[in-house]
Amino acid sequence: MSFLSRDAQPSRVLVLNGNPARKTLCGDMAERIADVARQQGQTVRLVHLEALDFDANLRDGYRARMDWEPDLQALAESLTWCDRLVIVHPLWWGAAPAKLKGLFDRLLMPGFGFQYVDGKAFPLALLKGRKARVVITSDTPTFFLKWGYGNGWVKILRRQILGFCGFRDLKVKYCGPVRGAKAEALTKMVEAAPDILG
Repeated sequence: MSFLSRDAQPSRVLVLNGNPARKTLCGDMAERIADVARQQGQTVRLVHLEALDFDANLRDGYRARMDWEPDLQALAESLTWCDRLVIVHPLWWGAAPAKLKGLFDRLLMPGFGFQYVDGKAFPLALLKGRKARVVITSDTPTFFLKWGYGNGWVKILRRQILGFCGFRDLKVKYCGPVRGAKAEALTKMVEAAPDILG
């Protein structure tokens, strides 16, 4: 089954570049993915994490509500608007960069990403009906990431973050190793990144 719509109603695609730095491989990949999705007739919004101004620290946990900054409010609207989500990010210390993890902490709060239900063991997912794709860049060879390290971050992302909030059909594309890669290899990674849309 195709990730993107193939009928008269285009998909609403949110592409999130989850690298907190400017001018990166992830940024180039996210822009290429957005361009290809537009060329295929989809409606696309592209967001760069580095451009978002917010406190990534959920200071009081769920004990007290932290109001969303304007950039988080806008991103929440885009997440509600989309029916397809693509996240591109580097793997740092086996997980997402701290600012991206902080974005999940701040944005996917009870009442938006999920909702606790009295008497129920598991909360209600509030972002059902959406599909997700993730592109991860890494210095670790993919086979070792999967079989040596056990691919912990992807399991968390699939089961305890995106899946927990209702996203389905989550597929991941791995790009690496990035460290030491020649310019030609990096260019090929950028050009191949939109394959995740298939």
